[in-house]
Amino acid sequence: MSETGPGAGTSPGSGDAVPRRVDAVPRRVDAVPAEARPFQGQRAGIVTRTVANVVDFSLVVGVIAGGYAAWAAVTFLINPTRFSFPEPSFLLLLLCYGVLLFVYLMVSWATTGRTYGDHLLGLRVVNFRGERMRWAGAVVRSAFCVVLPIGLYWAVLSPKNRSVQDAVLRTSVIYDWTIGRRAASPITPPAAGSAP
Repeated sequence: MSETGPGAGTSPGSGDAVPRRVDAVPRRVDAVPAEARPFQGQRAGIVTRTVANVVDFSLVVGVIAGGYAAWAAVTFLINPTRFSFPEPSFLLLLLCYGVLLFVYLMVSWATTGRTYGDHLLGLRVVNFRGERMRWAGAVVRSAFCVVLPIGLYWAVLSPKNRSVQDAVLRTSVIYDWTIGRRAASPITPPAAGSAP
């Protein structure tokens, strides 16, 4: 199949028409699902954010459980005849959980702008310019979230769906199904009657 018209299907410097396959023409692929496009860039609601946080907290608990299993296995290999399961204190487990959660959130927000839970739900944390957070901001926000996780539920009362952390640090959690954020994008307020 050949194209018609001036210069169609011709290479520079030649007068010969070169047929070009229509299916070889590059097409723009939109990464955002059609159903999600009306929500792209809007601030996320409390339900979506809670589900993403549950995924992240469960992931951290799973890593701690794996660490405990590895600790028990090493203890058994060192002295199998006198083996007993380690009995860490609740305070130690809480400390490990807090440190691991802090590092996980900080690295996720500073590098990609999203945790694994955010990725599954199509969310991204951005600063007041709509850009990915810098390391300093990610450190403060992670510490804030570890110390005051209940602050998330301020988003229920906030007209802009902002948690306490977001209100203090001027950050936002938005719907964003794209792979990367190359430039700042405006944050649109949630539409009236839209699902969270």
